[in-house]
Amino acid sequence: MRIRKARLAAVGGALALATGLAAPAYAQVSAPAVATVRQQAPAVYANAAYLMDASSGKELFSKNAGDRLPIASVTKTMTAYLVMKTAKPTDVVQIKREDVQYAEDGGGTTADLQPGDRIPVGELLYGLMLPSGADAAHALARTYGPGVKGFVAKMNATARELGMKDTEYVNADGLPTPDGDGYSTAHDQTVLAAKALQVPLIKQVVGTRYHSLDANGEHGTYGWRNTNRLLGTPGAIGVKTGFTRAAGYTLAFAGEQDGHTLVGVLLGESDSSRRFDTAEALLSWGEARAAA
Repeated sequence: MRIRKARLAAVGGALALATGLAAPAYAQVSAPAVATVRQQAPAVYANAAYLMDASSGKELFSKNAGDRLPIASVTKTMTAYLVMKTAKPTDVVQIKREDVQYAEDGGGTTADLQPGDRIPVGELLYGLMLPSGADAAHALARTYGPGVKGFVAKMNATARELGMKDTEYVNADGLPTPDGDGYSTAHDQTVLAAKALQVPLIKQVVGTRYHSLDANGEHGTYGWRNTNRLLGTPGAIGVKTGFTRAAGYTLAFAGEQDGHTLVGVLLGESDSSRRFDTAEALLSWGEARAAA
């Protein structure tokens, strides 16, 4: 993937400088943990990271990739994947007051869904993945569980089927709960993201920067903008952003170049912008590693 290679020539120090994190020479600066792949690897300040060549299954980068951590709205990748295993894009979901109230009570981001609207699954996925709608997640889980608890049980069963042994979901959206958060690992979520991108509609949705839905007799007008700032960068194809206080900033990301699909995850980043810079650096660096 040819992603600003000139700017990434000195990826270690240059990345910190570009994100405004460089300190005076006399300051004490914590060095990032050493990655599994050492040679000219980008600096990664997130608590955990993983990058793989999904085309071959080859691991390219790993930092604390097996640590169990909260993942915030990256959870919705599993929600989308499971829905597409169950439903057709043309199936219709009726939005209920409880879906909207759930998102409002939990303080989650929403797709601004309106109770009574009837929205096709294929359209509702945009509301789930672009603005990260907790209301959309609740509506889909409620419909295809059936019931949210039933859906969450299916999420965990699907995780086991995919070999995600260090993952436990507690809801369909990644919001904190009074009984505790779910958890996963950078490795497990990378495996899931690679699998989800094999579903054509999911790949299309997560790679879309803006999607609108015109009003008709079934629903009102909607417009959803993607929170993933990597989109628009040559080769980038998604996948999902996330944030909670417990999880920090999270990101599942992917890119394509020269026959390779690279997929990665960052967990526990303290700076929102830096996660996108780091992902961009890893994709550019990983291109050379995948081709080697």
